[in-house]
Order: sequence, then C-alpha cells, then structure tokens
Amino acid sequence: MTFDDLTRDTSPAFLEITNAARLVAATDVTTLICGESGTGKELIARAMHAQSPRSEASFLSINCASLTEQLADSLLFGYRKGAFTGADRDHCGYIRAATGGTLFLDEIGEFPIGSQAKLLRFLECGECLPLGEVQPVFVDVRIIAATNRNLSNEAETGRFRQDLLYRLNIVPLVLPPLRERREEIPTLLQRFVDEAAETHRLRPPTFSQPSLKLLRQHDWPGNVRELRNLAIRMTILFPGQRIEPTNLPLEMRMPMHMPSLERTDSQQGLRLPKEGLVMHQLEVDLIRQALARTGGNRSHAANLLGITRDTLLYRLKKYAIG
Repeated sequence: MTFDDLTRDTSPAFLEITNAARLVAATDVTTLICGESGTGKELIARAMHAQSPRSEASFLSINCASLTEQLADSLLFGYRKGAFTGADRDHCGYIRAATGGTLFLDEIGEFPIGSQAKLLRFLECGECLPLGEVQPVFVDVRIIAATNRNLSNEAETGRFRQDLLYRLNIVPLVLPPLRERREEIPTLLQRFVDEAAETHRLRPPTFSQPSLKLLRQHDWPGNVRELRNLAIRMTILFPGQRIEPTNLPLEMRMPMHMPSLERTDSQQGLRLPKEGLVMHQLEVDLIRQALARTGGNRSHAANLLGITRDTLLYRLKKYAIG
C-alpha cells in the first residue's frame, strides 16, 4: 500500500492528511493516527512504512485490544525460557522482531495501564527488558500507534498515562470519517468492487445513479471498512449486474434519519410517531448509533442498548451490519 494508492481521486480533507503523513514518513518520529473505526488508520501506517527509510525491513502490527498486562509484557518485550509457567523457550517479542523496521500498535487506547510505563521507557530511550532478563537490550524500531478513542479524556480519567500520551502524540494525524468525504464514495466503491471481482474471479457489478445517490446519503458508521464489505457483498451476489436501489441493504435504502419517538408526559413512555416506523429498521438504526458512539466497541455498544454482547453479535449478523 502506497500513498499514491490512497490518494487517487481523493477528497481535499483526506489529501491534507496524507500529505502530512508523507512528510512524517521520511522521519523516525513517533506518530499517533486518530480516527473512527474503519477509517483506514492501518493503511496510512503501512503507506508511511513503505515510503520511509525503513521500507526494506519488517512492518509488524499488533492489536492492543487483545492484550492483557501479562500478554503485553511477554509478547511486546519478549521473555527468556523459564521466566514464567509455560515459557518453555525464548521469545524475542514484537519489538525486537521489528528491529530496523516499524511496529504498528493498533488500538493503543486499550493498552494495559500496568504495562504503559514499560512502553514509555522504550519510547524514551529504546530500552527493552524481556521478562526473565536482568539487562535491557536497545532496539531500533519506529513506533506508529493508532486509536479511535479520545486519549486526552482517557488520560484525565486515569485510564491512560498522560506522559505516554505526550510521547506518542508528537505528530498526530486525524483521519476524517467517510461521511465527511462523501465525494470519494464512487471512486472507492469502484476500486473495492474491482478488487473483489479479481479476488473471486467474477465480473464486477455496476451501480446505477439512484444507487450511488443513496450510498452518498448513507452515514457509513463503519467508514471505509463498511464500504469495502458492501462492495464484496454486491460483487458476490450480483456479479456483472447493474445494482439498483432494491439490491442495496435495507439500512441504505431507508432515509438517513428515522422518525423520532416522542416521550409522553403522563406515562413517561415512548409514543409511536404519526407517520409510523419500520420496526427492524429502528433496531438497525439504534445499533448503528450505539456502535458509532462507542467507536465500534461491541461490548460497550451492547451495554448502551441494554442487551448482552452475544445478542448484539446475533443482530449484527442478522442485519448484515459490517
């Protein structure tokens, strides 16, 4: 993935960000990429690596949301054989595995608070202390981090170290969501359809103007990832055909804003609007709102909706919400 791939027929807002990323790519400065889930943060990180002096070395990616404190310490910094139960061999860790290259820390806002001091130490002086070692090793690795959270708020509430935020946030890049780049939708859609058609050996579908109009009106809470998923789905279901509005998922055929429910004064309940509503579409709309509000975190979205995470996952699959 290169910057030329990312900026083909792009919007001014996205072009401004990629131009800044090009400049930063030539340096070794730590970079924090911010943006909603699905906006392409890892694509920007990969493009930065590809255009950096480190491009011949490794680009490694790790999702911090999957790390407990013990996993963060062992997987990131490595360990010696016998350092803990189950450590039956040496493990160099992601940092040393990326020596000379780039380590991408996705969802850095989820990084365990107990391990953040070790990460800060590494960022400040390149010092890496594997579990079971008494002497640190020094590693030359460029760090690019990404988050869909407001880390300033996280730092104020004590869920993220303020000093680590300062060290990561030397050059912040904030990616705009797709709803602020609607002019890119036709071009991105065509690119994703062509890629899906080549991958699955199918003829690419085309989209009618009414269909494209609906897609431009959609809010895209899943951003570019949601658009790519739609392109794959349409390519598989309608190879070589013309996509009309009736072929699009229901949530994309409905108006952008559902009728609002009114609250009665007497019963403190909800009143059905006079114009009525589509019940399952209301459910889809509420799920999307919850996901957007929580930055795509499904557990938090389920809590907002008052349902279990398993129930939410079932409804995501039922309504094909990407």
